[in-house]
Amino acid sequence: MPLSRRDFVQRTAITGAGVALAGAVDVLATAPGALAADTPATAAKPAAAGHHAPELGYGPIVEDPKGLLGLPAGFSYRVITRTGVTTLETGESTPSNHDGTATFEGVRGATLLVVNHELKGKRADWPHPVPLTEGLVYDPAASGGCTVVEVAKHGGHVAEWVGIAGTSTNCAGGATPWGTWLTCEETEDKAGQNGMTKDHGYAFEVDPYNRRANRDPKPIKALGRYAHEAVVVDPKRGHLYLTEDASGPNGLLYRWTPPAGFHHGRGHLDTLGDTAGVLQAFKCFDSGGKFVDDLSRATKTGTVYGVDWVDVPDRDAKTVSVRKQFAAGEVTRARKLEGMWWGDGGTYIVSSFARDESPVHHDGAVWFYDPKRRTLTLKVLLGVNADPGADGPLDGPDNITVSPYGGLVIAEDGAGIQHLFGAVNDGRTYPIARNELNIGTDLEPEYSEFTGVTFSPDGHTLFANIQDPGIMLAITGPWRRQKHC
Repeated sequence: MPLSRRDFVQRTAITGAGVALAGAVDVLATAPGALAADTPATAAKPAAAGHHAPELGYGPIVEDPKGLLGLPAGFSYRVITRTGVTTLETGESTPSNHDGTATFEGVRGATLLVVNHELKGKRADWPHPVPLTEGLVYDPAASGGCTVVEVAKHGGHVAEWVGIAGTSTNCAGGATPWGTWLTCEETEDKAGQNGMTKDHGYAFEVDPYNRRANRDPKPIKALGRYAHEAVVVDPKRGHLYLTEDASGPNGLLYRWTPPAGFHHGRGHLDTLGDTAGVLQAFKCFDSGGKFVDDLSRATKTGTVYGVDWVDVPDRDAKTVSVRKQFAAGEVTRARKLEGMWWGDGGTYIVSSFARDESPVHHDGAVWFYDPKRRTLTLKVLLGVNADPGADGPLDGPDNITVSPYGGLVIAEDGAGIQHLFGAVNDGRTYPIARNELNIGTDLEPEYSEFTGVTFSPDGHTLFANIQDPGIMLAITGPWRRQKHC
């Protein structure tokens, strides 16, 4: 049943401009350089760019003498996998371009991680593609896929093997409540394009525990074919939410509703027909009932939109890309809809930046969708970073996770220096790590994005990747709950 604009307007009038509709989740963060000149009364004043209150976070980043990862004093890191250095059980190099990652509890205290490898196009284009392990290949022409990494309890032993191969541009994805990983292809290549022999742009399920369950991989076509980014599962209602990283026009947020009588579980998505359930795109309206064409219109944290859902005409995009099947006024769009993470009864959703393809420019936003209230609330908003080369301002949030110590931890995929940073719910941010691996030159330094940020099941270790050349890191230290979380 749609949430009518009249209902939404009445609710926002009662709760005072709609901010209270966010429930227990207050304004999460207004990072340095925020666009909003004023924040709701419940939020503290943001810290100035590059300056962080001493009681927040873990102190300044200390330069790494090894030139890899700067961390606060008292923290340390360990390299878990590195392309061209570490190898799979079968002897091949760890594939490159690490991306979306999730952790799972292994046996005897071990941690299992499923790691996407964002490799697009023909295998010959990449020195270290995902190996074509027999029985685990979807399209032998494609270079991407996932690996599964097992880290022993005390870190003394690491093993890695292929979870799926022959997929393309495996960017993000998401863990399921039943203990599997959904890997998503960020491409729309069809058979015959870029050397591919099968259609791409799908989600696939990977089981970190059961290698045999990954044999003969098949796409979950019910979830649609488009430039997938991330996916989360609503454990209570059974919906799947999926982001699309695309432009011309900007991408969409999708919701998949399972068919009547369907029950989630390990391998159950593979049993679905190509058009099972209902795939829909979101449509937002403000507290006055006015349609919102693009999420970049929101310029203040605490902005709340009501959400309706509109059926996708052709989810397999046989002739027209899914996002192009809607006319103006039918759906809401956003540039670079990227990472998602389920927490606090809903899903956090990242829009990395907005430029000329969007009505208003920004350098990153994080939204929170509350499925119970059918509302979308702006939590984090980064103003355009005027000096990406400076170590302070933040831009380009991408992968995201909810921290067991409160707030969010966000991987930066910006224009200059790259960080892992935290955000708390009173409007402040704090640094956690800085990528110090210069893959450019001394005159023109370049630092790869962080990806795959996720905590171990016990919360003691923060895993993250440096995408290029492909490095998985385990970060440990004196974690503690942050104030105002």
